[in-house]
This record gives sequence, structure tokens and C-alpha cells, in this order.
Amino acid sequence: MKKELLIGFVVALVATSFGCFVFIEFFSNFDFNKSLDLIIEGNLEGRVLVLGAIANFFVFFVFLKKKQIYRARGVLMETFLIALVVLFLTLFSK
Repeated sequence: MKKELLIGFVVALVATSFGCFVFIEFFSNFDFNKSLDLIIEGNLEGRVLVLGAIANFFVFFVFLKKKQIYRARGVLMETFLIALVVLFLTLFSK
């Protein structure tokens, strides 16, 4: 059970990272490093994380469709962690 939760959590981390990468690559007029600098400069980390976490919906429903409930729970745990990180970034940003 713990292994399945961990697999879901790690897959969700990868999906969130991939979602952030896709968002930055396709919706920015600058190269990747310049875009990251602009995101940090503008305190937009939380917004980019939220947009990247949209990919978790797809992973979550794939796990549910395959009846891998504990992996889906791992995805939910990672999504809640992202929500807490975004809340922290929002409350304690400059």
C-alpha cells in the first residue's frame, strides 16, 4: 500500500514538473532560463505551479480508470502538497 502511494506521489510530481515545463515552453516568448528568471522576479511561482498541476487531473483519472486507487490517492496527496506550497508562496511572498 505504501509503495503504491509513493508511486502515485512520484508520478504526480513528474506530471506537475512536465506541466510547468510545457507551460513555460509553449506560452512564453523567451527561452526557458529567461522565463524562469522572469517568473521568479515577478513572484509568479505559485501561478505556474497551479497551471503545471493541471496535468495531475489526467494522471488521477488514468489511475482511477485502471482501478489503482492507492496510486490515485498518492496523486491527491501531491496535489494537496502543491496547494499548500502555493498558499505558502502567496502568503509569504514579498
